[in-house]
Order: sequence, then structure tokens, then C-alpha cells
Amino acid sequence: MDSITHLALGACLGEAFAGRTLGKKAMLWGAMAQSIPDIDFIASFWMGTSSNLLAHRGFTHSFLFCALITPLFALLAEYWHRPHNIRFRHWMLFFGGVIFIHIFIDAFNNYGVGWFEPFSHQRISFNAIYVADPFFSLWPGIACIVLVYLKSWIPQRKKWWQMGLGLSGLYLLYCLFNKAQIDTDVKDILQKQQISYTRYFTTPAPLQNWLWYVVAGNDSGYQVGFRSLFDSKKEIDFQYFPRNDSLLNTVVDHEDVQQLIRFSKQFYCVERWGDTLVFNDLRFGQIIGWQNPKGKFVFYYFLQYPKDNTLIVQRGRFEGWNWQTMRSLLRRIWGI
Repeated sequence: MDSITHLALGACLGEAFAGRTLGKKAMLWGAMAQSIPDIDFIASFWMGTSSNLLAHRGFTHSFLFCALITPLFALLAEYWHRPHNIRFRHWMLFFGGVIFIHIFIDAFNNYGVGWFEPFSHQRISFNAIYVADPFFSLWPGIACIVLVYLKSWIPQRKKWWQMGLGLSGLYLLYCLFNKAQIDTDVKDILQKQQISYTRYFTTPAPLQNWLWYVVAGNDSGYQVGFRSLFDSKKEIDFQYFPRNDSLLNTVVDHEDVQQLIRFSKQFYCVERWGDTLVFNDLRFGQIIGWQNPKGKFVFYYFLQYPKDNTLIVQRGRFEGWNWQTMRSLLRRIWGI
């Protein structure tokens, strides 16, 4: 999830744990602990783009990191707040739970997290919620703002953190329900349209959970399309993108290419833009793909010009967006 959402969730968790004992300081501890796995952004200062892609949500989002950093937070908080009546094991449970929740919910996005680093490079991604979904973030955000302004002794504080955590949790369950329904429909459609595939995934289109982006294919190429929960027809208008592995023949041994292939989980295609080879990671969707089926992919990497690959994951995500784009998104969500 995005950093602001993590801060708000952590603040609500801190209030739930020790709001009565520590006052609003508990919110600060929760926000810091919930944010600590994202300390991996520091790697971007010295790593190349392709290496940083794998470092982000890598070791700092692993179970091992959670186990190592939890006692450090617990020792610091226990020392800082002496004297107090909070047992050390309770500090451990609190910080361990908050940090675990961060790496757990990040796995529901399509980027993937390295739960088992450094023992395994497998990245876990459930593809159930968009990385910045306002319908998930709204509730802890409102609760956090209210808790900041409410006096620490007011009983109503409990209702606000319960609302912030409870409604976001219910929304995540709703997203999983939507995911199951979409996957069932898409698999039936792929069979009906006689599309063969060895790899397949669905993930939400930007900012919501009703319109889903679909990719299915194999080493030759991928079919890309969209499916809404409100679509009445049991069909998808797919656009085919050949993988074009042959274009990589001269660069396939380069370290950045190998890292990109690993990062993409094989969901990629290669294009030639003029004299430049471009590597597209299909998992992050297209720029306004529901409106322009042949549109560029959000993630594209210039293989011959690695220094030109900043902000690669969301490059152009909202390029060309306007009120007409929003209307087209809403219409597509409603199956029009």
C-alpha cells in the first residue's frame, strides 16, 4: 500500500495497543513501526534501477526482517517510556504485529513482496487490491485525523480506531470476494474463447476494485484485456502482444535484463521504439488501457539507456488523464 495509508493504519494500531497508557505517543510508535519496512527506499541512492526494483519490498518485507527489527523497537520503546506497566512481551507482540501487517497487506498488490528473503527470491503477490485504493485508505485516514485532534482521555477514541481498522479490513475481504468472482468469470471466458495459456493473472485497474485488468498467455505472447464485475456479456475484447524474445538476443546476458525478467515473473514483452529496445512489464497495466487497448504499458524500461529509467514502475500511470478519462473509467466499470 502507499506510505500515507501505512502511517494511518499504524497510528490506529498504536492507539488500539496503548492509547490509554501512552496517549498520542502510541499513535506515533504505531506509525513508525508500520512504516519501517519501507526503509528500503534508501537503496535507490546507490543501486541501479533494475537492482532497486528487486530490493524494494525485498528483505525489509521478509519474515526474517520482521523478526530482527521487532525486538529493537520493543527495547527502544520499553526504555524510552520507563517507568510504565507494559510488559516487554506485550511490546514485542505489538511491534511484531504492526510490522507483520505491513508486509502482509503489501502482498495483496501486484508488485510482490519477498517474504522468504534471503532464503528464497520468490515474491508473493495476491493481486487483489490496487496499491493506492482510496476506498481502503479512507477509513484509517479519517480515523487517524480525528484521533490526532481528540483529547487522549475521551472515550470515543476507541470507536474511531475500531472504525478505521474494521472498515478497511472488511473492504479487503470484499476485494478478495471480487477477485474470486473475476477469476471464475475470466477462466470461463478464456475457455469459451479458446485462448490457451500457461500464465495468467488478474489485478484491479487504478483506484478501485470493480474493473480488473487481465493478462493470459505463454512464452510466445500475451492476451491483454479488462473485465468488470458489472459486465453482462461473457466475453473479453483481448489485445494480443507478442513477447518478442528474439529482440533480446544481443542483450539477454546483461545483468539488468536478467533482473527485469526475474522481476516481471515472465509477464513481459519487448518492443522496438525507433533505435531503442523497450522492456515492458505487463503486470502494471497500460496507460488508460480500458480506453486505448493498444496503449503503452505503464512499466517500460529503455534497455540501451538505463540512466533514463527513473520512476519506472508508475511512469506515465496518469499520463493523459482528464475528466473524459475519468468518465470513460466509470462507464467501463459499469460495463458500458
